[in-house]
Amino acid sequence: MRFLVYGAGAIGGYIGGSLKLAGEDVTFLDRPEPAEMLRQRGITIHDAKYGTRNTKNLQLVTSIEEAYASKDVSVKRLYDCIIVAMKSFDTEGAMKSLQPAISTQSVQPHSASLRGQASPISILSFQNGIENEPTIASFIGKENVIAGTVLTAIGVPQFGEIIVEKNRGVGVWSGHALSKQIASALTHAGIHTQLYKNAEAMKWSKMLTNIMANATAAICDLPTSKVLQHAGLYQIEIGALREALAVMKAKNIPVVGLPRTQTTALAFAVRNLPPTLYQPILIRMVGGGRGDKLPSFHLDLKAGRPKTEVSYLNGAIARHAEQIGLSAPINQKLSEILEAIVTGKVAWEEYRNRPEKLAREILK
Repeated sequence: MRFLVYGAGAIGGYIGGSLKLAGEDVTFLDRPEPAEMLRQRGITIHDAKYGTRNTKNLQLVTSIEEAYASKDVSVKRLYDCIIVAMKSFDTEGAMKSLQPAISTQSVQPHSASLRGQASPISILSFQNGIENEPTIASFIGKENVIAGTVLTAIGVPQFGEIIVEKNRGVGVWSGHALSKQIASALTHAGIHTQLYKNAEAMKWSKMLTNIMANATAAICDLPTSKVLQHAGLYQIEIGALREALAVMKAKNIPVVGLPRTQTTALAFAVRNLPPTLYQPILIRMVGGGRGDKLPSFHLDLKAGRPKTEVSYLNGAIARHAEQIGLSAPINQKLSEILEAIVTGKVAWEEYRNRPEKLAREILK
């Protein structure tokens, strides 16, 4: 197959690098500075199962126009699948940049299994959150969007260097004409891949794991284990999960088992058991499950990044709750506080190492 990987950070580097190592035709699209780094370094993937592997001589472009250019100026370069791996807040801008290609790609595809058919752009979203696919669909049509999710914990000590800390795998929606072929390519690349009939269930179930000890750890600048050991913060975590599960139940979205991840057991425990009963299990599961990697929001704050995905995770839960007549005040408040810290409206020092303050504000 011929892939265009839009965003060559942690997820894009891991997925695209693995596909490239397996012999797939992969082009990476990123900004000029990171693209130049990859041009010099290539992509190195450290994996306990496969060892350390490096792939160089990457096909790198810095714009959609360059991605679709061909040596033969009368022919546009086409892709069977565009894998989007950027942060959620960049999705709309990325889709706008793709519009010229979207309007012109309607000729024979590269993939032998689809030759003889029209070839609209197919986009596979490996992003966190539940709102990326609808955003992408508004540009290219729902039928051309493939939902995906990554469960493998990935560390990036420097750009182009990928450390597979917990190798769980990925999920891919099964309802697209290319789904099985993509899953086969990913499996051949050494990525454990599971197909799902219900894309919404897959994405919402992943979000349960995304929000755990994420916003609280960032706001209070604490390790995830400390978050789950603190009585007030643990109460916040369980409350946020229960709000998400309530929205899923109201929308008739089931919790599904994700690759090598105990999502169904987590949902059962949160819905039916006393929180103190499974607190030690969550401490081991969440703390150990992330390996040495800090939660994403915590990484963003420590790096001084001006944006965070919290409004696309906790904030999205609150928005979806409101749309169906429910409320999710814990997720809403976590989103508001973290956004205020990231944008500089509130000093991080007001909450750092002050879990009692956060617990009082949210649980009052």
